[in-house]
Amino acid sequence: MRPTMRPWRGATRRACSGIGAPCRRTPEMRRNWLFHFVGILTVLVPLGARAQLVVLHDDGRTQPLAPFLGVLTTPDAPPVPPAMNDLGAADPVRLLPLRSPGLTPGPVPPRPTPELYQNTLTRPVFLVGADPRSQTWLRQHRSLLLSLGAVGLLVQAETQDDLETMASIAAGLPLLPAAAIDLIEALALTHIPVLISRRGIEQ
Repeated sequence: MRPTMRPWRGATRRACSGIGAPCRRTPEMRRNWLFHFVGILTVLVPLGARAQLVVLHDDGRTQPLAPFLGVLTTPDAPPVPPAMNDLGAADPVRLLPLRSPGLTPGPVPPRPTPELYQNTLTRPVFLVGADPRSQTWLRQHRSLLLSLGAVGLLVQAETQDDLETMASIAAGLPLLPAAAIDLIEALALTHIPVLISRRGIEQ
């Protein structure tokens, strides 16, 4: 069955008392982290603008994004030059496989975004892998995600072909490789693909 999303009639704010899942951080620490994380996302533009962002912070660790910007590009961007093979430790292939423990392809029942994060989530964020379900979902909802100004995180990929395939499907959507472990834990996510917005958490 193809993953579907309920129709959007404009962003509406919904609230709940919490996510009902244990967490290793206090609410205030998690609020501050998510605010920092979303603050990074708000400055993103489609990946053709290489100077906008170099590093994505995730669980206290950083991943260099510059090497990926030549792989995850829009169709109109020039092809990646052969010099990519000489990037040494920054070679995106060396960062693969990209995996997010505890996150698997599967259905995501709609639920409210926790009230704690309502004011910090200024742009919708979607998480996808390179799996068939994620590919189908991204093709199906690409136009909607573009209209929402959503930012994508590629949280699972095994090969450079996976990166190129997902970039081709995104075709203009900002899509960055990141394990996003803190975000996954903070919102108690277990399945992808998933869209996170002020309206709620849904597929």
